[in-house]
Amino acid sequence: MLRAFPLPLPIPDGRDLRRRSARILAVATRTLAGPVVQRALGRPQAPHAFARPLRVLFETLGVTFVKFGQLVASSPGVFGEEVANEFRSCLDTGPTVDVGLVKQTIETALGAPLGEIYATFDETPIGRASMAVVHRATLHDGTVVAVKVLRPGIEATVATDLRLMAPLLDFLAFRVGIAEAGQLVRMLDGFREQLTEELDLRNEARAMAHHRVLTRELGLDRIVVPEPYPACSGQRVLTMDFLDGVPIDDHAGIARLGLDPRPLLDQLVRAWFITALRDGTFHADAHAGNILMLRDGRVGVVDWGIVGRLDAATLRFLRRTVEGALGDQSAWSDIADDFVTNYGPAITQGLSMDRDGLAQFCRSIVEPMLTRPFGEVSLGKFLAAWQGNVAEAEGRVTQPLTWRQHLTRLRRQRAMHIGVAEHGGRGTSFDRGTFLLAKQLLYFERYGKMFLGDTSLLADRAFFERLLQAGPLDASAPGHTTPATT
Repeated sequence: MLRAFPLPLPIPDGRDLRRRSARILAVATRTLAGPVVQRALGRPQAPHAFARPLRVLFETLGVTFVKFGQLVASSPGVFGEEVANEFRSCLDTGPTVDVGLVKQTIETALGAPLGEIYATFDETPIGRASMAVVHRATLHDGTVVAVKVLRPGIEATVATDLRLMAPLLDFLAFRVGIAEAGQLVRMLDGFREQLTEELDLRNEARAMAHHRVLTRELGLDRIVVPEPYPACSGQRVLTMDFLDGVPIDDHAGIARLGLDPRPLLDQLVRAWFITALRDGTFHADAHAGNILMLRDGRVGVVDWGIVGRLDAATLRFLRRTVEGALGDQSAWSDIADDFVTNYGPAITQGLSMDRDGLAQFCRSIVEPMLTRPFGEVSLGKFLAAWQGNVAEAEGRVTQPLTWRQHLTRLRRQRAMHIGVAEHGGRGTSFDRGTFLLAKQLLYFERYGKMFLGDTSLLADRAFFERLLQAGPLDASAPGHTTPATT
Protein backbone atom coordinates (compact mmCIF):
# COMPACT_ATOMS: atom_id res chain seq x y z
CA MET A 1 0.00 0.00 0.00
CA LEU A 2 1.28 3.45 -0.94
CA ARG A 3 2.00 5.57 2.12
CA ALA A 4 3.19 9.12 2.62
CA PHE A 5 4.98 10.47 5.66
CA PRO A 6 4.31 14.13 6.51
CA LEU A 7 7.40 16.13 7.38
CA PRO A 8 7.30 17.56 10.92
CA LEU A 9 7.45 21.32 10.51
CA PRO A 10 9.87 23.40 12.56
CA ILE A 11 8.51 25.63 15.32
CA PRO A 12 8.37 29.16 13.87
CA ASP A 13 10.80 31.65 15.37
CA GLY A 14 9.10 34.45 17.29
CA ARG A 15 10.96 37.13 15.39
CA ASP A 16 10.01 35.57 12.06
CA LEU A 17 6.37 35.41 13.16
CA ARG A 18 6.36 39.10 14.09
CA ARG A 19 8.08 40.13 10.87
CA ARG A 20 5.78 38.01 8.71
CA SER A 21 2.69 39.19 10.62
CA ALA A 22 3.61 42.80 9.92
CA ARG A 23 4.12 41.99 6.24
CA ILE A 24 0.76 40.19 5.98
CA LEU A 25 -1.04 43.03 7.75
CA ALA A 26 0.52 45.67 5.49
CA VAL A 27 -0.27 43.79 2.27
CA ALA A 28 -3.80 42.88 3.39
CA THR A 29 -4.54 46.49 4.33
CA ARG A 30 -3.29 47.75 0.98
CA THR A 31 -5.02 45.17 -1.23
CA LEU A 32 -8.35 44.75 0.58
CA ALA A 33 -9.00 48.31 1.77
CA GLY A 34 -11.02 49.32 -1.29
CA PRO A 35 -13.75 46.63 -1.23
CA VAL A 36 -13.81 46.59 2.59
CA VAL A 37 -14.56 50.32 2.69
CA GLN A 38 -17.19 49.94 -0.04
CA ARG A 39 -18.90 47.22 2.00
CA ALA A 40 -18.71 49.26 5.20
CA LEU A 41 -20.40 52.17 3.41
CA GLY A 42 -23.15 49.86 2.21
CA ARG A 43 -22.42 50.46 -1.46
CA PRO A 44 -23.38 47.74 -3.99
CA GLN A 45 -20.62 45.32 -4.95
CA ALA A 46 -20.19 42.63 -7.56
CA PRO A 47 -20.79 39.05 -6.27
CA HIS A 48 -17.05 38.31 -6.22
CA ALA A 49 -15.69 41.78 -5.49
CA PHE A 50 -13.01 40.33 -3.20
CA ALA A 51 -11.69 37.71 -5.66
CA ARG A 52 -9.13 39.91 -7.39
CA PRO A 53 -7.86 41.66 -4.20
CA LEU A 54 -7.56 38.27 -2.51
CA ARG A 55 -5.58 36.89 -5.45
CA VAL A 56 -3.25 39.93 -5.38
CA LEU A 57 -2.82 39.43 -1.63
CA PHE A 58 -1.82 35.78 -2.11
CA GLU A 59 0.55 36.47 -5.00
CA THR A 60 2.23 39.32 -3.13
CA LEU A 61 2.78 37.17 -0.03
CA GLY A 62 4.17 34.36 -2.19
CA VAL A 63 5.20 30.73 -1.49
CA THR A 64 2.57 29.15 0.81
CA PHE A 65 -0.12 31.65 -0.13
CA VAL A 66 0.50 31.13 -3.84
CA LYS A 67 0.23 27.38 -3.25
CA PHE A 68 -3.12 27.97 -1.57
CA GLY A 69 -4.12 30.18 -4.51
CA GLN A 70 -3.42 27.23 -6.82
CA LEU A 71 -6.03 25.30 -4.85
CA VAL A 72 -8.58 28.00 -5.67
CA ALA A 73 -7.57 28.04 -9.34
CA SER A 74 -8.03 24.27 -9.54
CA SER A 75 -11.45 24.25 -7.84
CA PRO A 76 -14.18 25.91 -9.93
CA GLY A 77 -16.61 23.38 -8.47
CA VAL A 78 -16.03 24.89 -5.02
CA PHE A 79 -15.38 28.55 -5.76
CA GLY A 80 -17.14 28.99 -9.11
CA GLU A 81 -15.65 29.54 -12.56
CA GLU A 82 -15.22 33.31 -12.14
CA VAL A 83 -13.19 33.07 -8.94
CA ALA A 84 -11.15 30.09 -10.15
CA ASN A 85 -10.25 31.91 -13.36
CA GLU A 86 -9.14 34.95 -11.36
CA PHE A 87 -6.61 32.77 -9.53
CA ARG A 88 -5.22 31.13 -12.69
CA SER A 89 -2.09 33.30 -12.54
CA CYS A 90 -1.12 31.48 -9.32
CA LEU A 91 -0.39 28.45 -11.53
CA ASP A 92 2.43 30.30 -13.32
CA THR A 93 6.09 29.77 -12.52
CA GLY A 94 7.60 30.97 -9.25
CA PRO A 95 10.60 33.26 -8.73
CA THR A 96 14.14 32.19 -9.60
CA VAL A 97 16.56 30.76 -7.06
CA ASP A 98 20.28 31.56 -7.15
CA VAL A 99 21.92 28.56 -8.78
CA GLY A 100 24.68 28.65 -6.18
CA LEU A 101 22.10 28.01 -3.46
CA VAL A 102 20.58 25.21 -5.54
CA LYS A 103 23.96 23.49 -5.89
CA GLN A 104 24.71 23.98 -2.20
CA THR A 105 21.34 22.41 -1.28
CA ILE A 106 22.09 19.37 -3.45
CA GLU A 107 25.58 18.87 -2.05
CA THR A 108 24.40 19.25 1.55
CA ALA A 109 21.45 16.91 1.05
CA LEU A 110 23.41 14.20 -0.77
CA GLY A 111 26.72 14.58 1.02
CA ALA A 112 28.95 14.81 -2.04
CA PRO A 113 30.31 17.42 -4.44
CA LEU A 114 28.01 18.16 -7.37
CA GLY A 115 30.58 16.80 -9.86
CA GLU A 116 30.55 13.41 -8.17
CA ILE A 117 26.77 13.18 -8.41
CA TYR A 118 26.17 14.49 -11.94
CA ALA A 119 28.35 14.55 -15.04
CA THR A 120 26.65 17.77 -16.17
CA PHE A 121 24.23 20.15 -14.47
CA ASP A 122 22.38 22.86 -16.42
CA GLU A 123 22.34 26.10 -14.43
CA THR A 124 19.17 27.41 -16.08
CA PRO A 125 16.09 25.79 -14.50
CA ILE A 126 13.54 24.02 -16.71
CA GLY A 127 10.82 24.47 -14.11
CA ARG A 128 10.04 26.88 -11.27
CA ALA A 129 7.17 26.21 -8.89
CA SER A 130 6.20 27.77 -5.58
CA MET A 131 7.91 25.02 -3.57
CA ALA A 132 10.80 23.84 -5.74
CA VAL A 133 12.89 24.36 -8.86
CA VAL A 134 13.84 21.75 -11.46
CA HIS A 135 17.14 21.55 -13.37
CA ARG A 136 18.25 19.24 -16.15
CA ALA A 137 21.39 17.13 -15.59
CA THR A 138 23.12 13.95 -16.74
CA LEU A 139 24.36 11.06 -14.63
CA HIS A 140 27.84 9.65 -15.15
CA ASP A 141 26.39 6.76 -17.19
CA GLY A 142 24.88 9.28 -19.65
CA THR A 143 21.28 9.12 -18.39
CA VAL A 144 19.49 12.44 -18.79
CA VAL A 145 17.64 13.35 -15.57
CA ALA A 146 15.54 16.08 -14.01
CA VAL A 147 16.63 17.26 -10.57
CA LYS A 148 13.94 18.71 -8.32
CA VAL A 149 15.24 20.82 -5.43
CA LEU A 150 13.20 22.40 -2.65
CA ARG A 151 13.64 26.13 -2.28
CA PRO A 152 16.12 27.13 0.45
CA GLY A 153 14.41 27.73 3.79
CA ILE A 154 11.02 26.57 2.48
CA GLU A 155 10.26 24.50 5.59
CA ALA A 156 10.56 27.48 7.95
CA THR A 157 8.60 29.70 5.55
CA VAL A 158 5.73 27.21 5.30
CA ALA A 159 5.67 26.66 9.07
CA THR A 160 5.44 30.41 9.70
CA ASP A 161 2.80 30.98 7.02
CA LEU A 162 0.62 28.10 8.21
CA ARG A 163 0.74 29.44 11.77
CA LEU A 164 -0.50 32.85 10.55
CA MET A 165 -2.82 31.74 7.76
CA ALA A 166 -5.60 30.40 9.99
CA PRO A 167 -6.18 33.63 11.97
CA LEU A 168 -5.93 35.68 8.76
CA LEU A 169 -8.56 33.59 6.96
CA ASP A 170 -10.76 33.50 10.06
CA PHE A 171 -10.66 37.29 10.20
CA LEU A 172 -11.37 37.71 6.48
CA ALA A 173 -14.21 35.19 6.58
CA PHE A 174 -15.93 36.06 9.83
CA ARG A 175 -15.14 39.73 10.37
CA VAL A 176 -14.92 40.99 6.79
CA GLY A 177 -17.38 38.44 5.34
CA ILE A 178 -15.33 37.24 2.34
CA ALA A 179 -17.04 34.08 1.12
CA GLU A 180 -13.91 32.79 -0.63
CA ALA A 181 -11.96 33.02 2.62
CA GLY A 182 -14.71 31.06 4.34
CA GLN A 183 -14.25 28.21 1.86
CA LEU A 184 -10.49 28.30 2.43
CA VAL A 185 -10.95 28.08 6.21
CA ARG A 186 -12.66 24.72 5.69
CA MET A 187 -9.85 23.53 3.41
CA LEU A 188 -6.95 24.57 5.60
CA ASP A 189 -6.44 21.25 7.40
CA GLY A 190 -6.28 19.30 4.14
CA PHE A 191 -3.95 21.92 2.68
CA ARG A 192 -1.63 21.64 5.70
CA GLU A 193 -1.49 17.86 5.29
CA GLN A 194 -0.71 18.20 1.59
CA LEU A 195 2.15 20.65 2.18
CA THR A 196 3.81 18.59 4.89
CA GLU A 197 3.88 15.65 2.48
CA GLU A 198 5.24 17.74 -0.41
CA LEU A 199 8.09 19.05 1.76
CA ASP A 200 9.61 15.56 1.85
CA LEU A 201 10.50 14.60 -1.72
CA ARG A 202 10.93 10.98 -0.64
CA ASN A 203 7.13 10.78 -0.65
CA GLU A 204 7.12 11.75 -4.32
CA ALA A 205 9.81 9.16 -5.07
CA ARG A 206 7.69 6.47 -3.39
CA ALA A 207 4.65 7.51 -5.39
CA MET A 208 6.53 7.30 -8.69
CA ALA A 209 8.03 3.91 -7.85
CA HIS A 210 4.60 2.61 -6.80
CA HIS A 211 2.85 3.78 -9.97
CA ARG A 212 5.64 2.55 -12.23
CA VAL A 213 4.91 -0.93 -10.86
CA LEU A 214 1.18 -0.43 -11.35
CA THR A 215 1.48 0.72 -14.97
CA ARG A 216 3.67 -2.31 -15.74
CA GLU A 217 1.42 -4.81 -13.96
CA LEU A 218 -1.76 -3.40 -15.48
CA GLY A 219 -0.41 -3.26 -19.04
CA LEU A 220 -0.48 0.54 -19.41
CA ASP A 221 2.36 0.56 -21.89
CA ARG A 222 1.66 4.03 -23.31
CA ILE A 223 1.84 5.75 -19.91
CA VAL A 224 5.29 6.77 -18.67
CA VAL A 225 6.05 7.57 -15.03
CA PRO A 226 9.60 8.87 -14.44
CA GLU A 227 11.97 6.51 -12.66
CA PRO A 228 13.40 7.97 -9.43
CA TYR A 229 17.07 7.44 -8.60
CA PRO A 230 17.31 6.86 -4.82
CA ALA A 231 21.12 7.15 -4.74
CA CYS A 232 20.79 10.74 -5.97
CA SER A 233 17.69 11.67 -3.97
CA GLY A 234 16.66 12.58 -0.44
CA GLN A 235 14.26 14.69 1.54
CA ARG A 236 15.14 17.92 -0.28
CA VAL A 237 16.40 16.58 -3.63
CA LEU A 238 14.72 14.25 -6.13
CA THR A 239 16.52 12.93 -9.20
CA MET A 240 14.33 11.25 -11.82
CA ASP A 241 14.10 10.49 -15.53
CA PHE A 242 13.87 13.53 -17.79
CA LEU A 243 10.85 13.19 -20.07
CA ASP A 244 11.10 14.99 -23.42
CA GLY A 245 7.71 16.18 -24.60
CA VAL A 246 5.18 19.01 -24.80
CA PRO A 247 2.24 19.83 -22.49
CA ILE A 248 -1.09 18.28 -23.41
CA ASP A 249 -2.61 21.69 -24.17
CA ASP A 250 0.19 22.75 -26.55
CA HIS A 251 -1.65 22.22 -29.85
CA ALA A 252 1.19 23.56 -32.00
CA GLY A 253 3.79 21.42 -30.22
CA ILE A 254 1.67 18.28 -30.57
CA ALA A 255 1.20 19.02 -34.28
CA ARG A 256 4.97 19.40 -34.75
CA LEU A 257 5.48 15.98 -33.17
CA GLY A 258 2.90 14.52 -35.56
CA LEU A 259 0.89 12.95 -32.73
CA ASP A 260 -2.84 12.20 -32.56
CA PRO A 261 -3.80 13.21 -29.00
CA ARG A 262 -7.16 11.37 -28.97
CA PRO A 263 -5.89 7.82 -28.34
CA LEU A 264 -3.25 9.11 -25.93
CA LEU A 265 -5.81 11.04 -23.90
CA ASP A 266 -8.09 8.00 -23.96
CA GLN A 267 -5.34 5.82 -22.46
CA LEU A 268 -4.52 8.52 -19.90
CA VAL A 269 -8.14 8.56 -18.66
CA ARG A 270 -8.22 4.75 -18.60
CA ALA A 271 -4.95 4.62 -16.67
CA TRP A 272 -6.20 7.12 -14.12
CA PHE A 273 -9.42 5.20 -13.54
CA ILE A 274 -7.60 1.86 -13.37
CA THR A 275 -5.31 3.03 -10.58
CA ALA A 276 -8.10 4.93 -8.78
CA LEU A 277 -10.72 2.17 -8.94
CA ARG A 278 -8.41 -0.77 -8.35
CA ASP A 279 -5.54 0.61 -6.23
CA GLY A 280 -7.28 3.55 -4.56
CA THR A 281 -4.44 5.89 -5.56
CA PHE A 282 -4.13 8.42 -8.37
CA HIS A 283 -2.12 11.37 -9.59
CA ALA A 284 -3.90 14.31 -7.96
CA ASP A 285 -2.43 17.27 -9.82
CA ALA A 286 -3.01 16.39 -13.48
CA HIS A 287 -2.89 19.91 -14.88
CA ALA A 288 -1.55 20.44 -18.40
CA GLY A 289 2.02 21.15 -17.30
CA ASN A 290 2.22 17.72 -15.69
CA ILE A 291 0.84 15.74 -18.66
CA LEU A 292 3.33 15.55 -21.54
CA MET A 293 2.95 14.21 -25.06
CA LEU A 294 6.32 12.51 -25.58
CA ARG A 295 8.28 12.38 -28.80
CA ASP A 296 8.05 8.58 -28.90
CA GLY A 297 4.22 8.68 -28.97
CA ARG A 298 3.56 7.93 -25.31
CA VAL A 299 2.14 10.07 -22.48
CA GLY A 300 4.40 11.19 -19.65
CA VAL A 301 2.94 11.95 -16.22
CA VAL A 302 5.25 14.06 -14.04
CA ASP A 303 5.18 15.84 -10.65
CA TRP A 304 3.86 13.21 -8.24
CA GLY A 305 4.03 15.49 -5.21
CA ILE A 306 0.25 15.35 -4.73
CA VAL A 307 -1.21 11.84 -4.79
CA GLY A 308 -4.77 10.90 -3.88
CA ARG A 309 -5.05 7.95 -1.51
CA LEU A 310 -8.60 6.75 -0.90
CA ASP A 311 -9.66 5.06 2.30
CA ALA A 312 -11.92 2.02 1.97
CA ALA A 313 -15.13 4.05 2.36
CA THR A 314 -14.16 6.64 -0.27
CA LEU A 315 -12.95 3.95 -2.69
CA ARG A 316 -16.28 2.18 -2.32
CA PHE A 317 -18.07 5.50 -2.90
CA LEU A 318 -16.11 6.04 -6.14
CA ARG A 319 -16.78 2.52 -7.38
CA ARG A 320 -20.50 2.75 -6.59
CA THR A 321 -20.67 6.13 -8.33
CA VAL A 322 -19.29 4.66 -11.56
CA GLU A 323 -21.56 1.62 -11.21
CA GLY A 324 -24.55 3.92 -10.79
CA ALA A 325 -23.62 5.94 -13.87
CA LEU A 326 -23.36 2.67 -15.83
CA GLY A 327 -26.92 1.72 -14.90
CA ASP A 328 -26.88 0.02 -11.49
CA GLN A 329 -29.86 1.78 -9.88
CA SER A 330 -29.14 0.28 -6.45
CA ALA A 331 -25.89 2.25 -6.33
CA TRP A 332 -27.67 5.57 -5.77
CA SER A 333 -29.13 4.43 -2.46
CA ASP A 334 -25.66 3.43 -1.31
CA ILE A 335 -24.29 6.79 -2.44
CA ALA A 336 -27.05 8.57 -0.54
CA ASP A 337 -26.16 6.55 2.58
CA ASP A 338 -22.51 7.62 2.18
CA PHE A 339 -23.69 11.19 1.79
CA VAL A 340 -25.54 10.99 5.09
CA THR A 341 -22.55 9.33 6.76
CA ASN A 342 -20.34 12.18 5.61
CA TYR A 343 -22.63 15.09 6.48
CA GLY A 344 -24.86 13.61 9.17
CA PRO A 345 -28.57 12.66 9.25
CA ALA A 346 -29.57 16.33 9.47
CA ILE A 347 -28.54 16.81 5.83
CA THR A 348 -31.75 15.12 4.61
CA GLN A 349 -33.79 17.60 6.64
CA GLY A 350 -31.69 20.48 5.36
CA LEU A 351 -32.33 19.40 1.77
CA SER A 352 -36.00 18.66 2.53
CA MET A 353 -35.63 15.13 1.17
CA ASP A 354 -36.16 11.61 2.40
CA ARG A 355 -33.60 8.89 1.61
CA ASP A 356 -35.20 8.06 -1.76
CA GLY A 357 -35.28 11.73 -2.69
CA LEU A 358 -31.64 12.11 -1.69
CA ALA A 359 -30.70 9.13 -3.86
CA GLN A 360 -32.42 10.74 -6.86
CA PHE A 361 -30.76 14.06 -6.07
CA CYS A 362 -27.32 12.39 -6.10
CA ARG A 363 -28.15 10.70 -9.38
CA SER A 364 -29.35 13.94 -11.01
CA ILE A 365 -26.12 15.72 -10.09
CA VAL A 366 -23.55 12.98 -10.74
CA GLU A 367 -24.84 10.89 -13.65
CA PRO A 368 -24.73 13.63 -16.34
CA MET A 369 -21.14 14.51 -15.40
CA LEU A 370 -19.99 11.01 -16.29
CA THR A 371 -22.26 9.98 -19.16
CA ARG A 372 -22.88 13.06 -21.33
CA PRO A 373 -20.30 14.15 -23.98
CA PHE A 374 -17.58 16.52 -22.81
CA GLY A 375 -18.84 19.14 -25.25
CA GLU A 376 -22.28 19.20 -23.62
CA VAL A 377 -21.48 19.38 -19.91
CA SER A 378 -19.73 21.63 -17.44
CA LEU A 379 -18.42 19.66 -14.50
CA GLY A 380 -17.65 22.91 -12.74
CA LYS A 381 -21.30 23.96 -12.85
CA PHE A 382 -22.48 20.53 -11.69
CA LEU A 383 -20.02 20.52 -8.79
CA ALA A 384 -20.94 24.09 -7.92
CA ALA A 385 -24.62 23.07 -7.84
CA TRP A 386 -23.75 20.16 -5.54
CA GLN A 387 -21.69 22.36 -3.24
CA GLY A 388 -24.33 25.07 -3.26
CA ASN A 389 -27.13 22.71 -2.25
CA VAL A 390 -25.03 21.20 0.54
CA ALA A 391 -23.89 24.62 1.74
CA GLU A 392 -27.47 25.86 1.89
CA ALA A 393 -28.56 22.73 3.73
CA GLU A 394 -25.79 23.23 6.28
CA GLY A 395 -26.68 26.89 6.71
CA ARG A 396 -23.54 28.17 4.97
CA VAL A 397 -25.00 30.32 2.21
CA THR A 398 -22.47 32.72 0.81
CA GLN A 399 -24.45 35.97 0.75
CA PRO A 400 -22.77 38.83 2.65
CA LEU A 401 -23.46 38.61 6.39
CA THR A 402 -22.33 40.50 9.44
CA TRP A 403 -19.37 39.01 11.24
CA ARG A 404 -21.63 38.13 14.18
CA GLN A 405 -23.91 36.13 11.88
CA HIS A 406 -20.88 34.39 10.40
CA LEU A 407 -19.62 33.47 13.86
CA THR A 408 -23.04 32.13 14.81
CA ARG A 409 -23.17 29.95 11.73
CA LEU A 410 -19.63 28.75 12.27
CA ARG A 411 -20.50 27.68 15.82
CA ARG A 412 -23.58 25.83 14.56
CA GLN A 413 -21.55 24.18 11.83
CA ARG A 414 -18.86 23.03 14.24
CA ALA A 415 -21.48 21.76 16.69
CA MET A 416 -23.18 19.83 13.91
CA HIS A 417 -19.88 18.29 12.81
CA ILE A 418 -19.11 17.23 16.38
CA GLY A 419 -22.51 15.58 16.48
CA VAL A 420 -21.81 13.82 13.19
CA ALA A 421 -18.54 12.45 14.54
CA GLU A 422 -20.24 11.24 17.73
CA HIS A 423 -22.74 9.29 15.63
CA GLY A 424 -20.14 7.64 13.46
CA GLY A 425 -19.88 10.28 10.72
CA ARG A 426 -16.70 11.81 9.40
CA GLY A 427 -17.26 15.05 11.27
CA THR A 428 -16.08 17.36 8.48
CA SER A 429 -17.41 18.61 5.17
CA PHE A 430 -13.97 18.54 3.57
CA ASP A 431 -12.71 15.13 2.61
CA ARG A 432 -9.34 15.36 0.91
CA GLY A 433 -9.75 12.22 -1.21
CA THR A 434 -13.16 13.24 -2.57
CA PHE A 435 -11.95 16.79 -3.21
CA LEU A 436 -8.93 15.56 -5.17
CA LEU A 437 -11.16 13.22 -7.20
CA ALA A 438 -13.39 16.13 -8.22
CA LYS A 439 -10.36 18.25 -9.03
CA GLN A 440 -9.00 15.66 -11.47
CA LEU A 441 -12.38 15.21 -13.16
CA LEU A 442 -12.34 18.95 -13.87
CA TYR A 443 -8.92 18.63 -15.50
CA PHE A 444 -10.15 15.72 -17.62
CA GLU A 445 -13.15 17.79 -18.66
CA ARG A 446 -10.82 20.46 -20.00
CA TYR A 447 -8.79 17.96 -22.02
CA GLY A 448 -11.96 16.22 -23.14
CA LYS A 449 -13.39 19.47 -24.49
CA MET A 450 -10.12 20.04 -26.35
CA PHE A 451 -9.84 16.63 -28.02
CA LEU A 452 -12.89 14.45 -27.25
CA GLY A 453 -15.85 16.81 -27.37
CA ASP A 454 -18.18 14.11 -28.75
CA THR A 455 -17.19 11.51 -26.12
CA SER A 456 -18.19 11.08 -22.49
CA LEU A 457 -15.94 10.17 -19.59
CA LEU A 458 -17.50 6.70 -19.36
CA ALA A 459 -18.01 6.22 -23.10
CA ASP A 460 -16.43 2.75 -23.18
CA ARG A 461 -18.95 0.93 -21.01
CA ALA A 462 -17.39 -2.49 -21.61
CA PHE A 463 -14.01 -1.28 -20.35
CA PHE A 464 -15.43 0.13 -17.12
CA GLU A 465 -17.64 -2.90 -16.52
CA ARG A 466 -14.60 -5.21 -16.81
CA LEU A 467 -12.63 -2.88 -14.55
CA LEU A 468 -15.28 -2.96 -11.84
CA GLN A 469 -15.69 -6.72 -12.12
CA ALA A 470 -11.97 -7.15 -11.55
CA GLY A 471 -12.34 -5.57 -8.11
CA PRO A 472 -9.75 -3.64 -6.08
CA LEU A 473 -6.16 -4.79 -6.15
CA ASP A 474 -5.05 -6.89 -3.19
CA ALA A 475 -1.59 -5.71 -2.18
CA SER A 476 -0.97 -9.06 -0.49
CA ALA A 477 -1.97 -11.14 -3.49
CA PRO A 478 0.67 -13.15 -5.39
CA GLY A 479 2.18 -11.19 -8.23
CA HIS A 480 1.42 -7.78 -6.79
CA THR A 481 4.59 -5.96 -5.83
CA THR A 482 4.73 -3.15 -3.33
CA PRO A 483 7.64 -0.89 -4.31
CA ALA A 484 10.38 -0.44 -1.77
CA THR A 485 10.49 2.93 -0.06
CA THR A 486 13.37 5.27 -0.64
